[in-house]
Amino acid sequence: MTQILQSPEPIVYQGQFGDFTITKSDRLGVIIYRTGLMIAALSFTLGSVLVLWQGENPTVIQALTPLIGCFCLALGVSLATIHIYMASLHRILQLFWLIGAITTVILAINSSEPLALTVYNNPVTIFGVGFTFAALTGIYFKEAFCFNRLETKLLTPLVPFLLLSHLVGFLSIEMKEFLLGIWAFLFIIFAIRKAFQAIPPDIGDKSVFEYLHQQKNLEKAAHS
Repeated sequence: MTQILQSPEPIVYQGQFGDFTITKSDRLGVIIYRTGLMIAALSFTLGSVLVLWQGENPTVIQALTPLIGCFCLALGVSLATIHIYMASLHRILQLFWLIGAITTVILAINSSEPLALTVYNNPVTIFGVGFTFAALTGIYFKEAFCFNRLETKLLTPLVPFLLLSHLVGFLSIEMKEFLLGIWAFLFIIFAIRKAFQAIPPDIGDKSVFEYLHQQKNLEKAAHS
């Protein structure tokens, strides 16, 4: 673990606004981000497999609730540690996650039926829990834009399309199940590939972060 967190010698990178080095804390943040993604992907994939395999089994439906909770928590951890240059976009994704998570908790507590059934039988709940998946789609988009990953290029339009289809009801159950399977498959592929990616690219150009931070401080000083 120590070797992963810290390279043998500090490497000086040339950024857009100056030189920078990657610290042990930077590497730890990336590892936490990827771990959160992996747990979220495993939870989502396991839940999807259970639904597609034995979706009529009451025990399976009950088991989906803790899996959904694990997925939401892990995604929240990833959103707390992801590196995004635009701080406003980062905050929006975190806000989306928070809205979705709060809605999910409220539904889980107040509904008389299992959480998965509540969402499935009441498509209007997508207006609440869907914010969680909007945040996840933001991660897919970021990864597609930064790393040109095929799976995230496919997931970015697939997720909102599938949620919209459930909300409006314009796809057959068979097609929804097919798309859910594709989603789960691509999600786990994405998480696995991230686990083996070099750490520095996930950190990005730290000089950009520093420059944006300085600009923000200058704007605050100008308005004070």
